[in-house]
Amino acid sequence: MMHMLNKIKKSVWWLLVPSLALVWWLFSAPAVNSETDTIASSETGVANVSEYQLDNGLKLIVKEDHRAPVVVSQVWYKVGSSYEYNGITGISHQLEHMMFKGTENLGPNEFSQIIAANGGRENAFTGRDYTAYFQTLEKDRLEVSFRLEAERMRNLKIDPAEVLKERDVVSEERRMRTDDNPKSLLREAFNSTAFVNSPYHHPVIGWMSDIQNYSLEDLNLWYQKWYAPNNATIVVVGDVEPDAVYALAKQYFSPLKPEVTAILKPQLEIPQKGTRSIQVKAPAELPYVMMGWKVPVVKTADMAWEPYALEVLAGILDGGASARFARELVRGQEIAAGVGAGYGMFSRLDDVFTIAGTPSQGNTVAELKDAIRIQLELLKNETVTSEELARVKAQVVANDVYEKDSVFYQALQIGMLDTIGVDWKLSDAYVDNVNKVTAEQVMSVAKKYFIDDGLTEAELVPIRVNEQTMEKATGESHDS
Repeated sequence: MMHMLNKIKKSVWWLLVPSLALVWWLFSAPAVNSETDTIASSETGVANVSEYQLDNGLKLIVKEDHRAPVVVSQVWYKVGSSYEYNGITGISHQLEHMMFKGTENLGPNEFSQIIAANGGRENAFTGRDYTAYFQTLEKDRLEVSFRLEAERMRNLKIDPAEVLKERDVVSEERRMRTDDNPKSLLREAFNSTAFVNSPYHHPVIGWMSDIQNYSLEDLNLWYQKWYAPNNATIVVVGDVEPDAVYALAKQYFSPLKPEVTAILKPQLEIPQKGTRSIQVKAPAELPYVMMGWKVPVVKTADMAWEPYALEVLAGILDGGASARFARELVRGQEIAAGVGAGYGMFSRLDDVFTIAGTPSQGNTVAELKDAIRIQLELLKNETVTSEELARVKAQVVANDVYEKDSVFYQALQIGMLDTIGVDWKLSDAYVDNVNKVTAEQVMSVAKKYFIDDGLTEAELVPIRVNEQTMEKATGESHDS
């Protein structure tokens, strides 16, 4: 979780425009009763969280935080790039854009204009496992959010002219953030190599040929298939009373009819039986390398300790200036200009533990990879010190406190966990589970997962602009 938070800090600017993002978490609590709808909740001394379910399948989770007179409202849909198939990759992200372009009762961009007129901020993001829409408002304006979100949950009007316009917008977004960004281009190639049959093979934004060929029918079908109350969770965090929020939700969302959504196939990644290596040649100043191994993620409340041991291992390698990578490879041997490690322990499907970095001037990618391998071998053969474990665990506690300061991230934690199919209350146990990790468990996961047969490597090979021009002119390609 600690390393996922670092990723979010680096990419939170994505939330300023309707596009891709990733996110984070927190805690749980009380018990409430209702007349017709099912309600389930738990109680802790830390937070008040109430969970409701409307008759049409819509889930509502409300967390009280009375420190400021604001409210964050988020609508999470269980659909993202991992739900897509070849030919329509990126359509979840494209549909996210279209959700701002008008409904039966709202004109293009009128949704955003109304939120702004009410002093609020709003946006959306698409990930591999979800699409989410959010608003931050003064607490008495929550009704505005619910009224507008209910309108576009079932009454979106997709205009053909807007489809063409947003198709160009998304194409340019892809060019700017992936095609013209060497590290992003490498990361995309890395994922498509590491994952063969898992839908994590697809980039969230989609392949360019798919982006430029969505039809109006494609978007309408995707919307009707996934945008329904029984496929959504609303998370509200802020200075609110749960019963009042519940009554408001029933007023606006209860009339919406549920949809028969598709049953997802398992799509489990096939076992890897050997190292996979690729090169990507692109205009860049410096070389860059990514190394990744398939690892498990947290799936249930009684999940094994392995994801938490991997989280601690990531902190030992890359958890600040005193971590091993910074101490040994950057400052000590001076073989790396920068190198990092981590993985997201929470996702719908198993993921990859990644190490990535740039060799320092005068050193090669091969030398950096060898140095990384040596650090991994040390983890396999020598137990980490009690001081290292204490440092990582102290960082976990500090980050947990930091996360709880933000109502926005509290909502994100709850929404993300619930949408990927993990009990959102599990976030409450994160610190305890990390604190239980032993040095022997860190050694065990290092031995089990950091093996060559499960390794995928991707190297960015810098080329000069004139070399790229020559390759295009001759029709040669040097990607492999």
